[in-house]
Amino acid sequence: MDQTVESSPNARRGFRVQAPLVDSVSCYCKVDSGLKTVAGARKFVPGSKICIQPDINPRAHKPKNSRRERTRYQPPLLPGLPDDIAIACLIRVPRVEHNKLRLVCKRWYRLLAGNFFYSLRRSLGIAEEWVYVIKRDRDGRISWHAFDPTYQLWQPLPPVPGEYSASLGFGCAVLSGCHLYLFGGKDPLKGSMRRVIFYNARTNKWHRAPDMLRKRHFFGSCVINNCLYVAGGECDGIQRTLRSAEVYDPNKNRWSFIADMSTAMVPFIGVVYDGKWFLKGLGSHREVLSEAYVPETNTWNRISGGMVAGWRNPSISMNGKLYASDCRDGCKLRVYDEATNAWNRFIDSRLHLGSSRALEAAAIVPINGKLCIIRNNMSISLVDVLSPDKRVESNPHLWENISGKGHIRNLFTNLWSSIAGRGGLRSHIVHCQVLQV
Repeated sequence: MDQTVESSPNARRGFRVQAPLVDSVSCYCKVDSGLKTVAGARKFVPGSKICIQPDINPRAHKPKNSRRERTRYQPPLLPGLPDDIAIACLIRVPRVEHNKLRLVCKRWYRLLAGNFFYSLRRSLGIAEEWVYVIKRDRDGRISWHAFDPTYQLWQPLPPVPGEYSASLGFGCAVLSGCHLYLFGGKDPLKGSMRRVIFYNARTNKWHRAPDMLRKRHFFGSCVINNCLYVAGGECDGIQRTLRSAEVYDPNKNRWSFIADMSTAMVPFIGVVYDGKWFLKGLGSHREVLSEAYVPETNTWNRISGGMVAGWRNPSISMNGKLYASDCRDGCKLRVYDEATNAWNRFIDSRLHLGSSRALEAAAIVPINGKLCIIRNNMSISLVDVLSPDKRVESNPHLWENISGKGHIRNLFTNLWSSIAGRGGLRSHIVHCQVLQV
């Protein structure tokens, strides 16, 4: 704005006063303080806003650039060290202490809440694997627990969301190494569900994911190439047993239907082996059925033979071989020989726990290159399947019971054993997974 006016008495003498340059939408506080009053400023800034505080200090209005400049400076993560060296130190702190690190300051909290911190741990090979156990207690409620095999401690977790606190027949799988998904299932009041939620081990929080395309419970599920596959199961209604199958791609964040199964099935066992998904379950007329899904061709095929005949739960595919439990407490293992199409005895711990429901082996998962056997009483054993010596007598580290060491851990394990024993069939492990962070 280029505007001049005459001012008395200087105007009579030939002098002119230059109006200050200000934004017309600004308040009078930005006008040159030499004008002293708002009334005087109004002559030079017509149409501008009236300041609610005429006597405000003009210097109190800081330009936005100065605010950006102030935020550019951040205190170092560790005093006296560059941030890259500080991060190199922090990523080596054991995972059990990460919750404490988040409480130090805002910068540490933001660092541990992002993907960079844990991606760096994973790329350097220092990410830790924990065992996550989802258990149905004797009151029918779902609880879950995390076990740190390094320090052999059970860790607290946030409660399971309400929709899964008492549901039946829901699935559980891990994507991207650190996201634990719960999906489907049957709510006691609402019936079959399509709901999908997931737990992020990096942030220790639950989140929602897109619902499945079909309601189902007591179905089969697996993960191939970081995609979640679901097939069969039951649904409330006229057609109870399902043939449909679908897949969830986390990169696209959506579900898609795949080829239907050959026959409707309620799977009770499944495993991914040699790039195929094997399922065994009951058909519409309660007959035993077995099928295999090939992702590359999107086809289902009926299977039979020695693998299916001797296939028992729990089982796991690891290092190109298929292992399964050979006794109720999981203290004997078998391995499938593809050449002979038969199951062979693999290893015996020589220390059998019993055949009670509380001591039954509920799951076998891989952890730190070993087989991890989890039982209903929350006891855990590690088996080194890569050891060349398969005789326990000459190799004491071949079969190791890691849960229950120390007085506190014995007390915790005995407590869970007591709960599982009193609950009978109602208290047991529903799912078991491994998350890496």
